[in-house]
This record gives sequence, C-alpha cells and structure tokens, in this order.
Amino acid sequence: MKNLIQNFDKAFENKVRLGVMAALVVNSKLSFNTLKNLLDLTDGNLASHLKSLEKTKYILVTKTFIGRKPNTTYEITPSGKTAFNLHLKALEELINQQKQ
Repeated sequence: MKNLIQNFDKAFENKVRLGVMAALVVNSKLSFNTLKNLLDLTDGNLASHLKSLEKTKYILVTKTFIGRKPNTTYEITPSGKTAFNLHLKALEELINQQKQ
C-alpha cells in the first residue's frame, strides 16, 4: 500500500496555518485584523503562524499605511497555492482510501 501521508505538507500540519491558507485561497488578499477575527486568534498567535508561512514563501506580506495607521495584508503566492492544493489532494486521497 502506498504511503498516503507522504504528500502532506508540514507547513499545514497546524490548524491555524491550515485556516490561514484556506482563507487566502478563496480571497485575493486579507488584512491581519480580518484573519485574526475570522480565525478567532490573538495577535501573537496569528503573527507567529503568518511568519512561518512567510518563511516558506507560501504567503506574500504587504505593509502599507491607511492615513496614519499601518495596514498589513496577506495573499497566497503561486507556490503556496500549489502546495496547499497538493496537501488537499493528499487529504482527499487518504479519505477516499478509507471509504474503500
């Protein structure tokens, strides 16, 4: 039997990073506060997971100002989208294998 979890991406093993990627794959850009509210996380918790995804180059960070207030937005990179889709495909294969 083929190793069904070999295509899982370690970057998505954490539910916060999985949630961030799921949100970004269906939205072109999301702000830090939008992600924080959507996933019901603290600033520090979200920031550490976003930093991890940024290091893998799965997300792109853009920092701007709206008036005098800083605004940070996040978007999924092409490599991030590919990696996330491969991870989802591996999950689907595992689920489908269990149905048989």
